[in-house]
Amino acid sequence: MGRVYQEVERGAFFEARGGFWATMSPPVLAGGKTYFSRGQAAQVDFGIDIGDRFSPSVFFLASANTMGSDYTGLSKSGTASGDYGAIMPGAALKVRLIGFDDGQGINRLWVYARLSGGAVFYNPSALLPNLDVLITGGAGIEYFTRLRHFSIGLEGNFNFMALSQTFGFSVMPTLKYVF
Repeated sequence: MGRVYQEVERGAFFEARGGFWATMSPPVLAGGKTYFSRGQAAQVDFGIDIGDRFSPSVFFLASANTMGSDYTGLSKSGTASGDYGAIMPGAALKVRLIGFDDGQGINRLWVYARLSGGAVFYNPSALLPNLDVLITGGAGIEYFTRLRHFSIGLEGNFNFMALSQTFGFSVMPTLKYVF
């Protein structure tokens, strides 16, 4: 007998995503100018699938936000202004809620919810010197391709930086490889 292959592989994985990252209320001092800030983000996750439904992971997220030259963030001296970025390490849990079968009876398309949290380190530190706490939650779709080890998807999240009371959203396509 030959080896029997799974239609959808589960196990340790690497997942990459990148796309649109927006902030509605970037951190400011009292009375400072704030406005909608669009940007981009990239993220990598390393995790493990537990059955069909659960995928805990650790991640590293980097974002860059475009700001006007009049944005001074939390700079008390006023010498720093403009764009800022952030790096955010953390942990996440993806829960697949509803699966849809293909013509072969294999659940390939899933609707899922994802919750994550981590630390936020802003850059330049002269503009935003404080450490922050990231809390995100959202939903997405994931399609397990016929290439067994790969899945693709699209995810939307609500993002909240708790200490600075900053909120925003992100929309990012995903690519996952299961080892």
